[in-house]
Amino acid sequence: MNYSITNKNDEMVMALVHYFITEENYTPIMVKGVKDEIWLENIDGPYRIIRINSNHIHNEEQYNFDLFKTSRVMEQIKKKTLSLKMNALNILVDVGDNFKVKQEDKNILSIVLDDVSKFIDNKNIKDLFPKINNKLIKDKEGIDLIINVTNDINAKTMEHNEEYTKIFSPKKMIVTPILILICFVMFFLMYILGNGSEDVGTLVFFGANVQGLVKSGQVWRLVTSIFLHIGILHLIVNMYSLFIIGGQLETFLGKVKYLIVFLVSGLVGSLLSCVMHETVSAGASGAIFGLLGSLLYFGYHYRLYLGSVLKTQVIPIIILNLIIGFVSPGIDNFAHIGGLVGGYLATMAVGIPGKKRTSDQVNGIIVLGILILFLGYMLYR
Repeated sequence: MNYSITNKNDEMVMALVHYFITEENYTPIMVKGVKDEIWLENIDGPYRIIRINSNHIHNEEQYNFDLFKTSRVMEQIKKKTLSLKMNALNILVDVGDNFKVKQEDKNILSIVLDDVSKFIDNKNIKDLFPKINNKLIKDKEGIDLIINVTNDINAKTMEHNEEYTKIFSPKKMIVTPILILICFVMFFLMYILGNGSEDVGTLVFFGANVQGLVKSGQVWRLVTSIFLHIGILHLIVNMYSLFIIGGQLETFLGKVKYLIVFLVSGLVGSLLSCVMHETVSAGASGAIFGLLGSLLYFGYHYRLYLGSVLKTQVIPIIILNLIIGFVSPGIDNFAHIGGLVGGYLATMAVGIPGKKRTSDQVNGIIVLGILILFLGYMLYR
């Protein structure tokens, strides 16, 4: 004798949840105050939010109130994830026979789930989720369906956890201490072989950034100037910042990508500085601002985990330091701005673990290349 432990609606919902989690990389999110609803999120998905609502909707008034509740929850998620726009796929499981769903909100697409075949054949679903016809479970029901769904979702969750653990777990710093060591060695060499770090002639001899010399062909100064500092306070502040920010970013990006971002950021910062003024300049602050720009890009793509850090730490630090740079004499804010932009674009170009997309990398390479060529043109015109 066979016993049915689920009804058809439950089986359809389970099959959909299984598909969106295992095939489309959506993750369940907890929403306070909701009942008989499943909320899924994928910040890179064609729909940021997928909501499966099993509550009964029998008239237009109830449907409009349901849309209102959905939009309010979406607003909360937008604030949490620093998102300017958000769209949702609103799947309604239990709708009255005499009620026809109308699209009342441009950001919320509502579809009635009364039959799996009709749902799969919906043009919006076919276009945005082309794998659904082949990957959606259709040949299981009852206890077999529950076992399949549970095992597959648990396996996918473990895969995600392992990936995130690999990215966010502390790792031994190698590149950051080497960069700091180089800066300290160069600082002491300016006193041993020259007249000190505040002497213009010594700075120029060791490779400080000077517009006239760069234009004459000494382009290597755009990089060597990153490792020179003017005075002990300048060195200590920058090296402390590099240790804190760089050590974290080296863990996130990996050693090679981190080094590329650091050098490219410093290069772009030096270029913009060289374009905008003729004074002698040096320091790693442009590259360090590039690391902040890199954190912005990385944090945005992992904002479910780092959203509060971006809002309370990274963004305020960037704004505060830029303001200080504009109101305080002697600070090369053009290097800061150039480094910030360069770091953001360099991170887009090299890609970040777990979120790397070829289209984003190509766009990053193209925009970064255009920026460097433009600054080069402005310098040598």
